[in-house]
Amino acid sequence: MLQISSQVIIPDGEIEIYAIRAQGAGGQNVNKVSSAIHLRFDINASSLPDFYKEKLLALNDQRISKEGVIVIKAQQYRTQEKNKEDACSRLQDLIKSVGLVHKKRKATKPTKGSKLKRLDGKSRQGQLKALRGKINFQ
Repeated sequence: MLQISSQVIIPDGEIEIYAIRAQGAGGQNVNKVSSAIHLRFDINASSLPDFYKEKLLALNDQRISKEGVIVIKAQQYRTQEKNKEDACSRLQDLIKSVGLVHKKRKATKPTKGSKLKRLDGKSRQGQLKALRGKINFQ
């Protein structure tokens, strides 16, 4: 069972977890032990609310296939249990990130004081550069 929020819970039956062999360095252990985890989660067939489904399907993420299946491969740790926890927490984070509603940005204008301060700084810099010029003694 994966807890997304107080109302949203994903049952274990909706998450497919396979143990596969990890890639990369690791000596003989990497050739013998299936410690990496391949997690699959079908968005359309899940019990998630429609709000989450729509947001996940609209997301432009390489982990989500065209068919609406989230595929996460976890192989960071040497043990299968830790990789399983890592994959589940990454799925949880992905779904939680979609559930957050961002505040709309309100456009603001610079204050009169900040405009005056900027213009004053520009004129001061111009005077400084004018003093660096050649001196004419005539």
